[in-house]
Amino acid sequence: MAAYATFGLTPATRAGALLADGAYEVHREFLDFVVDGRPLLARLADVDGVSPLAADLGPTVFTSQVRALLLEGLPPLPGGRHVLYACPECEGLECGAVTAVIERDGADVVWRDFVWQTAPAPDPVRDGYRGVGPFRFRSAEYRAVLERLLADGVCGARRVLLVGPRVALFARLAAALRSIGIGAEITRDAAGAHAAEIRTYGAVAFERDVGEDERAAVRAAFAAAGSDAVFIEAPAPAVPLLVAQVEQALQRASHTLRRLTGLTAGAGRAHVGVAAACRVRLTVYRQDRFRRIRTVEVFEGRLEPGEHTVPLDARLRAGAFVVARTTGDVLVARLTA
Repeated sequence: MAAYATFGLTPATRAGALLADGAYEVHREFLDFVVDGRPLLARLADVDGVSPLAADLGPTVFTSQVRALLLEGLPPLPGGRHVLYACPECEGLECGAVTAVIERDGADVVWRDFVWQTAPAPDPVRDGYRGVGPFRFRSAEYRAVLERLLADGVCGARRVLLVGPRVALFARLAAALRSIGIGAEITRDAAGAHAAEIRTYGAVAFERDVGEDERAAVRAAFAAAGSDAVFIEAPAPAVPLLVAQVEQALQRASHTLRRLTGLTAGAGRAHVGVAAACRVRLTVYRQDRFRRIRTVEVFEGRLEPGEHTVPLDARLRAGAFVVARTTGDVLVARLTA
């Protein structure tokens, strides 16, 4: 019997890029497989791929990928094969993918016969990865690592569902949210998700081009699931502002005690409500005539409990945003006329 290998997961990134012809490569974040303490992707030369445990998968899909690796159901490819790394752009088999047979052997789980596959029937002699595998994992350890992903998804206070395209603003937003520990998935098909998965999200943000019918279907699915997620109907036009909006929504969804009790802005001043003494920072975001975002720090200091007024530039036009931050709390307000 082959020696046992250890099994784990580690965060990994396939960095996006703008190409010389104006096309772009999508930024993807995913969990890589770790075998005997070494990321599996590092053993495979010149593979530009992401695992099926990608962070930007919509609800249901991520869970189905985990359950496939747990061998709960039929394998996705003939011969007991599973995709371990696929094309980051389209995830199609025709672009090429690293696949392997995943099977039970008594009480163990075995990964074997790694190949580069571009058609339904692979050629292990021509396209096999010599010297990679087979790997034998203890079933208890293997299952514990993957089942932890399903359990962690229940913590909805720090997860947000982004309904819209996977490119441009939302792609950058998802990356920024994950960098501060907020789970973010992008989808255009949330209405058919399972109720248990829907309840793992504390907030939902709609991209501006998502139509009212699609929004209504998503809201109905969340209502039917008994979710109390907060909906962000009109996202701000810049990633830092969007991050603040999401943080505010997640705090409302978690029903935690707030240090900041209110924020309004207009007529050359901002009004901030404070429940407990804390250090507060106020930042103004505005668009210039070229639609570029300009940022100005207007206040930072300790505020005592009560209502406070902070002067703003009287030339600021309606539509600018003011963000108030303190430790563990954030509020966003749009400047009124």
